[in-house]
Amino acid sequence: MKHTSDSRSYDLAGLYTLSFRLVIGWTYFSAFWRRLVLENKLIPEEAGYIGEKFNHFLPNALGIKPLIEYLVTHPDILQTSMMAFTIVEAVVGLFIILGLLTRLMSIGIFGLALGILLGSGWIGTTCLDEWQIGVLGIAGGFVLFLTGSGPFSLDYHLIKNNKNFVRKKWFVWLASGVLPLSKPKTLVFAGSVLIFGLTLYTNQYFHGGVWGTLHNKSVRPKIEISNISLNDSDLKFEVYRTEGADVYGSFLIGIHILDQNGNILKELNHRELSEFPKENINNHYVSKVKPGKHSLVIPLGSKADLTVNLNDILTKKQKIHTIKLIDISGIEWTAELNRF
Repeated sequence: MKHTSDSRSYDLAGLYTLSFRLVIGWTYFSAFWRRLVLENKLIPEEAGYIGEKFNHFLPNALGIKPLIEYLVTHPDILQTSMMAFTIVEAVVGLFIILGLLTRLMSIGIFGLALGILLGSGWIGTTCLDEWQIGVLGIAGGFVLFLTGSGPFSLDYHLIKNNKNFVRKKWFVWLASGVLPLSKPKTLVFAGSVLIFGLTLYTNQYFHGGVWGTLHNKSVRPKIEISNISLNDSDLKFEVYRTEGADVYGSFLIGIHILDQNGNILKELNHRELSEFPKENINNHYVSKVKPGKHSLVIPLGSKADLTVNLNDILTKKQKIHTIKLIDISGIEWTAELNRF
């Protein structure tokens, strides 16, 4: 009777999470549907390539930044990874919707959500979009592992038809049914506390959402200038876009080369930047700095070495002290040339 009672409880738990299972399943399956069926976003040369979106995660990722940087500096491996990632999302999402191997797929949900959280939990212009998706996916994966699927699932259909393999130990751990837990309250409490702790930690780390000052790194563009060097006739420096909206580039409309007193020695305006020579841009990642219609476009996560020709101011070269970049929004970034 105890086994019958436990089975009934798990059936009801699986039944009550049906809408949750369908929605979270579609959340991940729809990523495949958008990228490959509605549009093909796995082609590196075309706009909307998912690899560039992945590049956006890089500047402020938590713990997995070296992995992301490795992939975005190896385009072939990145494309293969994005294809594999998309297939995994399709399988996990579809199997969760169907309620097939629910517990195994819930681990997939947990892992995918954790990747989203660590990689892009800092992104979101008006709300904490990616962070919310990540933490809710982690909690959802944990819940679905505990409940499995109830009626209206293929797991349930297999159990009710008393297939031979449903009596194997592996089936209950990978699919659905009564989990053989001696202390279920301990598992649920410990898992819930750990997930809640991760939620609070990442909320604070990415956004200052628990104490202190709130911050959102997706609102205003930020460009870091580094590795400034002078040779005979060129000024070379590195730009790295680390903040701002992932769907909106930084539009550079001015580069000023200044002396120690702030006087302009050389100026590139928006028209000149829109025609900036491509051979003078050395991009590091798949997300590329490139000339746009009215400016030099610097997408989120892009890093590039820019070379500015100084032939017209060679007599003033030794006076160069500071580089100033001007965004179309009016934001300015400066860095000094270190001659030592």
